[in-house]
Amino acid sequence: MATTQAYLDYGAATPVAPEVLEAMLPYLTERFHNPSAPYALARGVRADLEQARATLAQLMGARPGQLTLTAGATEANNLAFACVDGPVMCDAAEHESVLACAQAREHVLVGVGPDGRVDLSQLSQALTPQTQLVSVELANGEVGAIQPVREVGALVAAERQRRLEAGEHTPLYLHTDASQAVATMAVNVSSLGADLVTLSAAKVYGPKQVGLLWTSDDVRLRPLVRGGGQEGGVRSGTENVAGVVGFARAMQLAAQRRKEEARRLAGLRNRLQRQLAGQFASMVVSGPRRDKLRLPGLLHVSFPGLDAARLVIALERRGVSVGTGSACAASRMQVSHVLRAMGVPDEVARGSLRITLGRPTTEEEIDYAADAIRQVVCEEAARVGVQL
Repeated sequence: MATTQAYLDYGAATPVAPEVLEAMLPYLTERFHNPSAPYALARGVRADLEQARATLAQLMGARPGQLTLTAGATEANNLAFACVDGPVMCDAAEHESVLACAQAREHVLVGVGPDGRVDLSQLSQALTPQTQLVSVELANGEVGAIQPVREVGALVAAERQRRLEAGEHTPLYLHTDASQAVATMAVNVSSLGADLVTLSAAKVYGPKQVGLLWTSDDVRLRPLVRGGGQEGGVRSGTENVAGVVGFARAMQLAAQRRKEEARRLAGLRNRLQRQLAGQFASMVVSGPRRDKLRLPGLLHVSFPGLDAARLVIALERRGVSVGTGSACAASRMQVSHVLRAMGVPDEVARGSLRITLGRPTTEEEIDYAADAIRQVVCEEAARVGVQL
């Protein structure tokens, strides 16, 4: 195995920041008490939990009572869909957790353009008087496309107003999973125009299995997990105090560093893209071309005629860790549903790598990874007889 290491799969997992771990440790040791217990030690832990909730709310421009704490983004997405009974709609490039929720009931999948962004005209046409929930992520975690959530919100608001004026009572909500965006994009619920927003601590240098669902005052959630009545009866179970405290600290750090880090990551991403594009004329870059429309730390490239699984394994031997799509789909080594939705041919999609950068990423890692990718791609192309 290589001695030099370049981890470039931060879209799948981020390390817990040292400051976050420090904030969590007391609640894993001396402040371990159940926040639902009646004595003073437990009441103190309850107060700390609620302070962490208030911090998360403040960073989102929300009120603490609007946040439901969950065991990650997947649970939050399921909880969002459970608030309605009728038809739902989402774009065809959504994360698997959103697609699975939609496909479990009557639904419409809206197409995306070649850049991975939702087709607003198709979405508008697909809205019917029966549609109860629209879900469009803030940013796609596979190709980095930043979605026009505000514009989707305007379409939803117009349909909601039409129903009000027509005396129709069918509810209509907009949900957005902002998990992949929050490390480098501000998420303020007052400006998004959504009714439900999902966030995950695991994507922002916080602990795994911690997330939240923000809901507007018009939304009434229905419990998926029943029991002791925690989280206002919506999400029973002893609260993960350490995780929530860590989540709040991680969000504070993200807010402090977001602008500077976004610029730094975009520069590193573009450096890597230039190096690879200079080597391989046939390389395909997926996602929006304009930097302001794609996540700054994500580069999605495809090498037509090659096998991404072989590339990933060969790169690992050189100390470079990259993905082939979302971690959920990549574990099954399937052709990406996101790329298919974008109209990318299978022979191109099969040779795709998702490269995601993070806070620890350096120029030296980028240059090392670029050289390793060059070597691996050239070797694999020679093996199968593909001209690049």
